Amino acid sequence: MRVLLLENIHPDAVARLEEDGFEVESLRNALDEVELIERISGVSLLGVRSKTQVTAKVLEAADKLVGIGAFCIGTDQIDLSAASAGGVAVFNAPFSNTRSVVELAIAEIIALTRRLTEKNTLMHSGVWDKSADGAHEIRGRRLGIVGYGNIGTQLSVLAENLGMSVSFYDTADKLALSNAHRCASLDELLESSDIVTMHVDGRPGNAGFFGAEQFAKMRPGSLFLNLSRGIVVDHLALRDALKSGHLAGAAVDVFPAEPKGRGDEFLSELRGLPNVILTPHIGGSTEEAQSDIGGFVANKLAKFVTEGNTTLSVNLPGVTLPELPGMHRIVHMHKNTPGVLAQVNRILAEHNVNVEGQMLSTRGEYGYLITDIARGYPDEVLDQLRAMEQTVRLRVLN
Repeated sequence: MRVLLLENIHPDAVARLEEDGFEVESLRNALDEVELIERISGVSLLGVRSKTQVTAKVLEAADKLVGIGAFCIGTDQIDLSAASAGGVAVFNAPFSNTRSVVELAIAEIIALTRRLTEKNTLMHSGVWDKSADGAHEIRGRRLGIVGYGNIGTQLSVLAENLGMSVSFYDTADKLALSNAHRCASLDELLESSDIVTMHVDGRPGNAGFFGAEQFAKMRPGSLFLNLSRGIVVDHLALRDALKSGHLAGAAVDVFPAEPKGRGDEFLSELRGLPNVILTPHIGGSTEEAQSDIGGFVANKLAKFVTEGNTTLSVNLPGVTLPELPGMHRIVHMHKNTPGVLAQVNRILAEHNVNVEGQMLSTRGEYGYLITDIARGYPDEVLDQLRAMEQTVRLRVLN
């Protein structure tokens, strides 16, 4: 089976997949929609990071695709509805780079609060400025976290350990860790925080989530960080808030439009502004995180292909069934309607096929069924299962 990995995915992923006999092609850069459509034919597994957009048109052109690995946290670059409709499983790495992102946020908070970027620029220009004006300790300052998920919660704990007070806002009901204060509204967080940091996902509803109105409600002289998704922040409004002096500094790691590959020109309204840290989407780009992500996602893809297991799949019901030696495994993805399990088992019974192991789970519109049966069944079994009105995809393993 062919595997296509894009965006310089860690060699650990290549090694893990080749270990199971996959034929792996790994490319350094992202591909646009047209380029990916040209390359996707015959590919069984696709691996991407955050830049490559896996659209409905790409999925339509994918004649053999069974699984997609997002070697990152987010999956908003993948059309999950189209993937589910085509019976394509999607996996990501929801935890592997959490620590790396948190450490970058902490480093940037300290650098901005001490105005290290400006001091560094002056020193490289030969200017010795030992003034303490505008430089502060982070101890005793209030950090406002927008989005209290895996990254937000770990950042909350580390910030408190450094002596900061922490507030957070999340649309979901989240338990506050340690002494963190949950804000009833975003406005409450903005008006009370010395530093505001964004850790929300890139779902379409979050586009333009943070703009001029939100910047105006932040405290004068406060700092702003975005290490989540570029589309959630209005960069023109951020530039205006910085140039007016309302904000004292900012750190941005993600952008609405990003270059496809290393060395390409980076364009942004934020270039050249003092006390602004711009980084090229490197929140999770540590050797430790990329190695963990590569191994984790590649293992999920390999297990899905060889065993049918969908544990931690983003778009399919999570099903794991222990393997039985000497069995054939039938994986049946179907539309979630009443009576599917009974219909599958009736077809098996009509051909005197005994079920040795079985597991079914549903999520939303779709159901996912793994059935282990003895070898030696007639071809009509598979033909009738494929012909079921509810069948989305049928795979036979072992």
